[in-house]
Amino acid sequence: MIRKEGKILIVDDNKELLLAFKRYFAKWFTDIKTVSNPNLLISTIQQEWFDIILLDMNFSAGINSGNEGFYWLNRVLEHDADATVVLITAYADIDLAIRAMKEGATDFVSKTWDEEKILQTVLSAYRQRQTKQELSRVKQQTQQLQVEQSVSGMVIGQSAAMRGVLSTIAKVAPTDASVLLLGENGTGKEVLAQEIHRLSLRAKGLFVSVDLGALPDTLFESEMFGYTKGAFTDAKDDKMGRMEVASGGTLFLDELGNMPLTQQSKLLAAVQNGEVTRLGSVKPRPTDVRIVSATNMPLYQMVDDGRFRRDLLYRLNTIQIEIPPLRDRRDDIPALATHFLNRFAQKYQKSGLTFAQSGMEKLMAFSWPGNIRELQHVVEKAVILCDGSSITQSDISLHPTSTQPTATTLNLEENERQLVANAIDKCKGNMSEAARQLGINRTTLYQKIKRYGL
Repeated sequence: MIRKEGKILIVDDNKELLLAFKRYFAKWFTDIKTVSNPNLLISTIQQEWFDIILLDMNFSAGINSGNEGFYWLNRVLEHDADATVVLITAYADIDLAIRAMKEGATDFVSKTWDEEKILQTVLSAYRQRQTKQELSRVKQQTQQLQVEQSVSGMVIGQSAAMRGVLSTIAKVAPTDASVLLLGENGTGKEVLAQEIHRLSLRAKGLFVSVDLGALPDTLFESEMFGYTKGAFTDAKDDKMGRMEVASGGTLFLDELGNMPLTQQSKLLAAVQNGEVTRLGSVKPRPTDVRIVSATNMPLYQMVDDGRFRRDLLYRLNTIQIEIPPLRDRRDDIPALATHFLNRFAQKYQKSGLTFAQSGMEKLMAFSWPGNIRELQHVVEKAVILCDGSSITQSDISLHPTSTQPTATTLNLEENERQLVANAIDKCKGNMSEAARQLGINRTTLYQKIKRYGL
């Protein structure tokens, strides 16, 4: 059963031909409009939107130069530079066809009434239109996301650990070198990947993110490389894969360590060859992507265990950057927390909200096993629950960290670290009370917090 969709406008002075076209295309398109007077063309497209315009090239009797068609083609493109126009003429002329394509036509057919040829030309133009629209939507969404990220200033970090990371990013971003970002969950790997893209020579291209950990093996090829109409049951139209969409920009491969070996070999082939072949096609399509990858998995150990391809790892980690966990960059906590506070205060209409000293101290004292993502969640919850003008320690709810060592070791430092951490948790971040229960002053407590990375 043919699935009808799309709108087509047919412009020709031959009313019998218009009727024949309308009847023929009726089973392929949901809406078909015909115009016999080209002077009505512009007003028609101003009132309605069409997927395809099928435009005659000659309207005056005895004239076959095609100049009338070119005139109306240019008028259409002035109104909509992305319009999909297929020119038709009674004269098959290769020079005319070449000129038509140069002036912006999508395709060119002659009035030979070869139904199959005309149909395939129009359907091909329709699929091209859909592909352009899909790419345009992705580009708009990506650009909007990049604007929001630029405004939000998500790359925050003045600690010594982060200065080193940002310095490396500034050096590598203008190159096309592949970058591998390593770090725990929640450390901001995708944000830093976006920063690499923003500072690169590909910044005007798309930043396309793929969560490889959430991509089933059965969907890997169709999502990454695309597919053609009819490649499988639900493939109703051609679709670009992520690598093709990202061409000219940056492809971010998140959760790289979660890829099965079968996917790894397919990805390696595409990266090495710089091309993809859509499912259902034998024609390779060139791609030009800069790849930034990220994982929290021990890739080198996985290579030794046979769970990750060595050649793929070498291909993707020309530059390797390790992102420090939040507990190793505590100096950045106030700036990050304030950033999240401002964002959520605006979202929940609590302007003027600030952190009380006790609230910030509690954030500074926590070890943040969930890193920046956890900090963001905690601040959002605090903003929602806070009834006053400032967030105090009582507004901040923290889950006990599961990374603290148990008291089964006889190592004095490990036991002291655990004791300090437990005191802070028990006192819910109240540093004065924690110091009192530990039998030390606040200065000594802060020294121990810094020493043990709490």
